[in-house]
Amino acid sequence: MQKTAFIWDLDGTLLDSYEAILSGIEETFGQFSIPYDKEQVREFILKFSVQDLLEQVAEERKLDAEVLNQVRAQSLAEKNAQVVLMPGAREVLGWADQVGIRNFVYTHKGDNAFTILRDLGLESYFTEILTSQSGFARKPNPEVAIYLLDKYQLDPEKTYYIGDRTLDVEFAQNSGIQSINFLESTYEGNHRIQALADIFRFFKAER
Repeated sequence: MQKTAFIWDLDGTLLDSYEAILSGIEETFGQFSIPYDKEQVREFILKFSVQDLLEQVAEERKLDAEVLNQVRAQSLAEKNAQVVLMPGAREVLGWADQVGIRNFVYTHKGDNAFTILRDLGLESYFTEILTSQSGFARKPNPEVAIYLLDKYQLDPEKTYYIGDRTLDVEFAQNSGIQSINFLESTYEGNHRIQALADIFRFFKAER
């Protein structure tokens, strides 16, 4: 019998990093004289992604999206100290490790994710960490899930993608795996939580 597996998103899920992300975007916009409205930007990146935001702004202002992203990534990397764990993150990972749940990461963050997880003492919890620089299609394309399910012989019915956005639910649905998310969804495989500690209660009720 295959064991349960968790594939984790990072920003807004394991990491409380949105303030650092917004600050990095603000600095980047400032360098290119792009008007910045914090709440509008926050709303956009929660609904879509930072990459979508940069591509849209680049198109509107005839800029190179790749250059914008490089500047933003550098700015964000300088703010690693501002990134903290979401409440309950270390406890849930420790519990999952103790009961034999395999943990993975799939994030749209770049390879700076490795540095952050290492600095927070979390890197050892994960069997494999995949970032935007790992060469896979971005969410909600199921390519990463297909890769992990095949490589580690995971059971889709017992594999959960844990995230905080509609994009994350869509990724789970497209991948044919379960979803644990901070949002409500019409996807029948989605299990809503309000805090990471709810994951304990959900699995305790399941057993």
